[in-house]
Amino acid sequence: MTELEKIHSQDLYICESEEIMAEQRACLEKQYDYNATRPSESEKREKLLKEMFAEIGEGCYIEPPLHANWGGHNVHFGNNVYANFNLTLVDDTHIYVGDNTMLGPNVVLATAGHPIEPSLREKVYQFNIPVRIGKNCWLGAGVIVLPGITIGDNTVVGAGSVVTKDLPPNVVAVGNPCRVLRPINERDREYFFKDKKINWENINE
Repeated sequence: MTELEKIHSQDLYICESEEIMAEQRACLEKQYDYNATRPSESEKREKLLKEMFAEIGEGCYIEPPLHANWGGHNVHFGNNVYANFNLTLVDDTHIYVGDNTMLGPNVVLATAGHPIEPSLREKVYQFNIPVRIGKNCWLGAGVIVLPGITIGDNTVVGAGSVVTKDLPPNVVAVGNPCRVLRPINERDREYFFKDKKINWENINE
């Protein structure tokens, strides 16, 4: 098995093999083009994302600059995913993001890690484990999601959190390391921020 063939195996491999780097460079060229687009070039952006990503649904919007190790080559976005400035996708293996999920500025979704054993790091060994984000999630500014993490549907992760363990659906989670603060509940249907009430009559169905 070549080093390139090992990248999705969840086993150790040498990440600086020439075969890997040649494929990676081709992906990064397209990412460069995407980040160089003008705000008015929405059709060009949409076309590039379809070429760059493994899968990308309808209505997705990624605010440049986008930073991805493989330019999104191993990223699977559902429909209507929104990502603010400086999304970083360490997409050495697969990243899955469900429909209607929002990613705040400076969010990091990382699939890659390196062994703690120093002699292996000297030889640039690496491993990759997929990340899965559910539908209708909101990851606040500066959230970091580590390799192998799954976040359930509808979950909100507070700004600056570092997610080191899986999070269930339908919760609010915060902190470093990130922990479940509380379930999403009936009060959330009444208030959108602190003491500010939702006026449901003004909400478009």
